Amino acid sequence: MGLIRSWVQSANAADCPFPLNNLPCGVFSLGEDEPRCGIAIGTFVLDVTGLEEEGLLTLDGAPLLGVPFWNEVMAAGPAVWHALRARLTALLAEGAAERAAVEPFLHPLSQVALHMPFLVSEYTDFYAGRHHATNVGTMFRGAENALPPNWLHIPIGYNGRASSVVVSGTDVRRPWGQVKGPDHPVPAFQPSRRFDIELELGAVVGTPSEGPVTVAEADAMIFGYVLLNDWSARDIQAWEYQPLGPFQAKATATTISPWIVMKAALEPFRTPTPAREVPLLPYLHEPGPMLYDIALEVALQPEGGTETVIARTNYAEMYYSAAQQLAHHTTSGCAMNTGDLLGSGTISGPTKDSRGSLLELSWGGKEPIAITGGTRSFIEDNDTLTLRGQCRGAGYTIGFGECVGKVIPALADPYAR
Repeated sequence: MGLIRSWVQSANAADCPFPLNNLPCGVFSLGEDEPRCGIAIGTFVLDVTGLEEEGLLTLDGAPLLGVPFWNEVMAAGPAVWHALRARLTALLAEGAAERAAVEPFLHPLSQVALHMPFLVSEYTDFYAGRHHATNVGTMFRGAENALPPNWLHIPIGYNGRASSVVVSGTDVRRPWGQVKGPDHPVPAFQPSRRFDIELELGAVVGTPSEGPVTVAEADAMIFGYVLLNDWSARDIQAWEYQPLGPFQAKATATTISPWIVMKAALEPFRTPTPAREVPLLPYLHEPGPMLYDIALEVALQPEGGTETVIARTNYAEMYYSAAQQLAHHTTSGCAMNTGDLLGSGTISGPTKDSRGSLLELSWGGKEPIAITGGTRSFIEDNDTLTLRGQCRGAGYTIGFGECVGKVIPALADPYAR
């Protein structure tokens, strides 16, 4: 598939992240106005709430866009998602008859504020990148025991905090927590000194389930994807995670990009999961390619300094797909809800410069990485971390928008009286 040309000229540039092929879903506000649903097109956001109010966009025979989140559309299911994309394509395509009626609903992206694009029902984070799991396991258990014995059989995950999920641009405050170093006889309560990021892709569940689903059914349930930064306090995690796994170390914040790239926009970029070293059980078998060729990068910028890209990798490096993760999530009968968010797990590649966390990049702090004007082992106060992702098609780009968070200093001891 090549570029679908639009009368919005900025959408036709080969490097524009929001061509007519994309149509990502977000929530925006202009000035003091209330937030509304919008679609990114070129250098603009299209007010689709306004289009619905004017009768230019009708979905499922009932208003779905009168609220500042996309959950109503998501819950309406794949037929409505398809109808939405078809109608918007017709309204925005080059030569569209209704251009004059639609044009007043465009607003420059530079003039709007972006908000959470959906209401997060629940949040689950996985540990499904083999390079990341191998690197971390090697650091702590040695190369021979790097992967847990279940890792090649099952997508490992944990239930996180939906309340921790914030939109790009939200500051992230360095957390306090209980930590214990190997040379200290007792734990201490202090701000995290080994604060980190994890480069992930988040799958957004559209239609709910009430019982076990197949991988194919799980894939059909996914509305779209966002970039996701799973902020992690490594020193807090090291002390608390045994025997039950991540808890407060992962509860500070989870930042997502402001646009949901609908699954349909990613169809041309499907790619298979890797060959299996150990055969998976039948319920995890995939009916076709379930990953996507999405180029990803992480950039770090100190306050007042120059940005350095510290890692580049690709979502195609994952071992388990989002559809497999979602299918596995339902095996117990666990109901999945509209607005559930599934973090892919850290996306690392096979080379040092493709590692998706500072824990890996600095090898546990033992090998600080170079940035413009200095080095880093972990995140320092007032550092800004930016995740970016894109797919490259024939003459067009599918982008996610930036996923940005600035780490601000910890508060004074919250328990000091």
